[in-house]
Amino acid sequence: MLPWSADLAGRIDHHTVDSALLRGNPLGDPARRPLWVYVPPGYDDDPARRYPVVYVIQGFTGHLAMWANRTPFRQPFPELADAVFARGDVPPAIVVYVDAWTSLGGSQYLDSPGTGRYHSHLCEEIVPWVDAHYRTVPERDRRAITGKSSGGYGAMVTSMLRPDLFGAFATHAGDALFEACYQVEFPARARALRDHYEGSYEAFLADFRSRVAGTRPSDMGLIETYAYASAYSADDDGTVRIPFDVNGAVRPEVWERWLAWDPVRMAARPAYAEALASMRAVWIDAGTRDEWYLDLGATAFHEAVTAAGLPADRVRFELFDAGHMAIEYRYPLALAWLCERLAG
Repeated sequence: MLPWSADLAGRIDHHTVDSALLRGNPLGDPARRPLWVYVPPGYDDDPARRYPVVYVIQGFTGHLAMWANRTPFRQPFPELADAVFARGDVPPAIVVYVDAWTSLGGSQYLDSPGTGRYHSHLCEEIVPWVDAHYRTVPERDRRAITGKSSGGYGAMVTSMLRPDLFGAFATHAGDALFEACYQVEFPARARALRDHYEGSYEAFLADFRSRVAGTRPSDMGLIETYAYASAYSADDDGTVRIPFDVNGAVRPEVWERWLAWDPVRMAARPAYAEALASMRAVWIDAGTRDEWYLDLGATAFHEAVTAAGLPADRVRFELFDAGHMAIEYRYPLALAWLCERLAG
């Protein structure tokens, strides 16, 4: 495997989008965001042809430039995606790489007074911008969204919130079944706060921002939980409510706010069940050794999707032997499957 970038059969255009909706966000993060748009081979040869679109979103801590990172013996996803279309046996599509990074590590692709209007940014700014600048088929049944981990969460939730925009999605080890993937971490977070910060998240944040991040073992776990709380349980004035007390015990009134955003529970509500039942295609997968038990979440979400009434021939559910990391090889499998159904 060569350690440098390969030539693409298609093309990636690099843009910057100035977001009105992200201006003045609570974290002071940039409103100007990078956007990558991949066009498949042959896009420039037929000016009359229009294409389905697949939106790709990232997991926690992800930012757009990370798609170019190269790990040993593996290709980055943009090259793997290009290879899907270069073979010529998969219907071509435009692939859009979206940035929703925040200084806490992520937004969960939601609108929140704790982070900003990232759901609206994606749906009301990015999707119309792509439709205006590229030859898309601007219909929900020709538009999909895909991601891993927090990106998989965003794919599930965005599709349920906006079935008028997205008619298909893929979730790779997406955050779901919150008591399995989140609640089990609360005692460890409480212990870290007690041992180093006298139980105070404010003290942790001040320390975290004053030095090189990740130099304490508890750094990433604490910032991750705080980022989720900023997305799921921030008050209208931006106050972030933590879902556990100093002993790691759940605060029911805050935890219920988190559970309201659990895809498994969302799928049981009539409006979201109707949205899921309308999907053209849904791909769900996870590794059976996932460190955050997201294989359990994937299974529970698949059960919820089935209960919502989505026909079995529109769902692809797979568990595979792997942990949470290094599952990029799954992305092109889902991409090809989605593109076949977007074109069908």
